[in-house]
Amino acid sequence: MQCLKPEPELTTTNVVTINVGGENFQTTKQTLTQAGPNSLLSQLAETTSDRFVDRDPVYFSLLLSLLRTGALPSKVKDFDLRDLIEESRYYGLESLLTNSLTNPSQLDAFALQKSSILPLNGRDSPSAVATTPFGSLHVSHGSKITSFDWSLTRKSTILTQFPAVDSLLAISPDTAAAGATDFSGLQILDLQNGSVKQTLNWENATRSGSTVQAIGSSGEFLFTSFESSRRNSNSIMVYDLNTLNPVTEIGHNEIFGADIDSAIPATKLRWVSRYGLVMASGSHSGLSGVSGNIRFWDIRSGNVVFELKEKIDCFSDICVSDNLNAVFKVGVNSGEVFYTDFRSLSSVNDNSNPWICLGDKRKVINGKKEGFGCKIENHGNQVFCSKGGDIELWSEVVMGSAKTSNGSEDQSTKRDFKKNMMGRVKDMGGSRITNL
Repeated sequence: MQCLKPEPELTTTNVVTINVGGENFQTTKQTLTQAGPNSLLSQLAETTSDRFVDRDPVYFSLLLSLLRTGALPSKVKDFDLRDLIEESRYYGLESLLTNSLTNPSQLDAFALQKSSILPLNGRDSPSAVATTPFGSLHVSHGSKITSFDWSLTRKSTILTQFPAVDSLLAISPDTAAAGATDFSGLQILDLQNGSVKQTLNWENATRSGSTVQAIGSSGEFLFTSFESSRRNSNSIMVYDLNTLNPVTEIGHNEIFGADIDSAIPATKLRWVSRYGLVMASGSHSGLSGVSGNIRFWDIRSGNVVFELKEKIDCFSDICVSDNLNAVFKVGVNSGEVFYTDFRSLSSVNDNSNPWICLGDKRKVINGKKEGFGCKIENHGNQVFCSKGGDIELWSEVVMGSAKTSNGSEDQSTKRDFKKNMMGRVKDMGGSRITNL
């Protein structure tokens, strides 16, 4: 016969009673400490005086359920989300609330639909969009930047010194880096009061002003692509993301004569965390068509690790996916989506074509640029490509991988991707998608 041990009883010192707006709630110290050491509830757990909070008890019960189970109860749908956000801020629970409602792993790319339209003051169309890990969103339109919190409620609109903001990067929920292709300097903006906290400049040998062509970041660095106002030099500067002090300079080109490659500044910067590299890409339209280059920089050595020179069907836009371990592009002439496996870049030379077409391999008719204006971005295991008002969704179909004679995976085996369509023109109002 097995004797069952009785469950330990809660000691009176472990039980906490809190009076919220005249209604008593009983919980444990362990539950309250889930709110974090700097929260009001953790402080109440340690106090021995009267625990009274002059707030709405109904919203407190929802937040207490969040602490107990890690999720909000189903009845939360009956309440105003903005009021719940304000209550979470009072108790210091906003980060927990954000994680419970905006978990990126819950994204179902096949079920996406237009959910809301964000209000923007003025007549200018959005030119750049920046998001933060905290769920907040910043949108530039004309010379203004409008900020939304993670519930997509508008927080503020500030007026910048730029004629138009072309590059925007969120550094924190209330701080952003902004630049323009026709205004010198990278500005670090305080989005709460609309002030310029700091301006970062780059000067070439002639000490002319420099405009910003692209911005990117990693966990510790800020990357900025500059071009001199005379367009005779360009550079990629690396700054410490916390102090904004310059760390190193890569890709510095002084242009002499007709050296087209050195005349192309990077117009897109992306951090490849899997390999610790910076992807810098740029293109140029000339008499012979559109040409460009894609370089992967090691910022520690300042050297190019991989380089792709684009001449036949140059990219309209490009992205790199850590999850899929691949680089994707939209051909500016064909409008097709191509990919190349990142692991095969080391074997690429000037005469080889590493790109594999995912589309129908349509022929270019009369030199029409089918991919002009198309954008491509990735999220998780999906790649999104805008074409006019449509969005193509590409997902990899996992098949059995081939093995080489020594038992390793055959990297030359073609990978299979399937396409789905979403956001038809009639749903998007007939507008061209300019950002993803």
